[in-house]
Amino acid sequence: MRRIETARAGLLLAFVWPLLQCNCAGAQTSAPAFPDAKQSDPQANGLMQGFPPPPDKIVRFSDGSASKFPATRWSMNHLRELMPSADVSRGEGPVAVLPREERDLGGVKLTTMDGATMNFEEALQKTYADGIVVLHKGKVVYERYFGAGAPLRPHTAFSLTKSFVGTLATMLIFEGKLDPAAPITKYVPELQSSAYGDATVRQALDMLVNAKYSENYADPSAEIWNYSRAGGWLPVRPDYTGPRTYYDFLVTLQKQGEPGETFAYNTVTAEVVAWIVKRATGQKLADVLSEKIWSKIGAEKGAYFIVDSVGTESGGGGLAMSLRDLARFGETMRNKGQYNGQQIIPAPVVEDITKGGDRAIFGKAGYKTLPGWSYRAFWWVTNNAHGAYMGRGIHGQSLYIDPQAETVIARYASHPVAGNPFNDPITLPAYAAVADELMRDDTRADNRDAK
Repeated sequence: MRRIETARAGLLLAFVWPLLQCNCAGAQTSAPAFPDAKQSDPQANGLMQGFPPPPDKIVRFSDGSASKFPATRWSMNHLRELMPSADVSRGEGPVAVLPREERDLGGVKLTTMDGATMNFEEALQKTYADGIVVLHKGKVVYERYFGAGAPLRPHTAFSLTKSFVGTLATMLIFEGKLDPAAPITKYVPELQSSAYGDATVRQALDMLVNAKYSENYADPSAEIWNYSRAGGWLPVRPDYTGPRTYYDFLVTLQKQGEPGETFAYNTVTAEVVAWIVKRATGQKLADVLSEKIWSKIGAEKGAYFIVDSVGTESGGGGLAMSLRDLARFGETMRNKGQYNGQQIIPAPVVEDITKGGDRAIFGKAGYKTLPGWSYRAFWWVTNNAHGAYMGRGIHGQSLYIDPQAETVIARYASHPVAGNPFNDPITLPAYAAVADELMRDDTRADNRDAK
């Protein structure tokens, strides 16, 4: 049992720990040396190829091998094969065709936050991209896959999941089914004695609830261990009496500050909002997402949620979908909720999200790579001249939406280091450079047409 727990703890450190530490504040630190993207390519290295694969090329959940880079470059593209999951149905409608107008964006030049110069293709390789789809005015202008990435292969989105949950919650607010000013306990009275007992729905949506939640792995009593056991990431001993589901765990959390005072990014807060969404609708999270969004965008494939032992979806980081479908969702947001011939998300919902949150409170959190940004309904808002905003996840998952440039960039990656400060210095300038280049292309085309 001790050997199994140690192995699964390794998987925990690779998936759960960085999942919760996503978008960490503070200055960038030096990353350990890792094989580069080509050297760590799981296809070239023969991972999970053959029937059966060679013993030294097998990736498993049970022995912790799925947690170790470079095996994570395979497992992040195949998480459903390793863990239990719940379907998000695409419905029965036709696929929404993505028109194509390919452009060679690989050579677009950019300057990183560290002052280095590179092109877009190099930026993708430097940050271990598994796939990239760039839409401009709704057309695919650039699409590439690397490693184990593939057009129709769902990839774990990690904390991008939160942006879907935040969008669903905001939709329910505008439908009158959820009151943002109401206490969380109106919907989940079980949280009365927890860190969320005197917080509002709005405060949870904007990560303004400060729960006492330790992720100190040197401390055997840290809350992270019970969260992990509750979610099925670690086995439990026969004498274990702690929480065995996400629900059981969330009610144990206590507060360490008053709601509304500080920005406290925390995955367990997103789990609370997911619980609220389920209570407000009387449906499973996977079914709410399917009904309100996924069955309407003309997705090519169903999506899925990773679930705990009783089928509870992880609303903080358990969603996976294909890259093109993620881009379709981004295009829906860019068009203020309209896509595939219908108004899928009410325009006021998108407007409420994109206005951003309290910049002063966010600024005090110390996110060095996100100066001037804010946070609203689980979306990261740049507050830049283009009005760009993002969904973000560990290891480099991104959905970047630039309304002024009419551009959507959907990207999956399997960077060996989880925290976004190791991606941001390259990826954020890269996204902005591509958006600017597409706007310049439009200007050049307009000038040609005027002659």
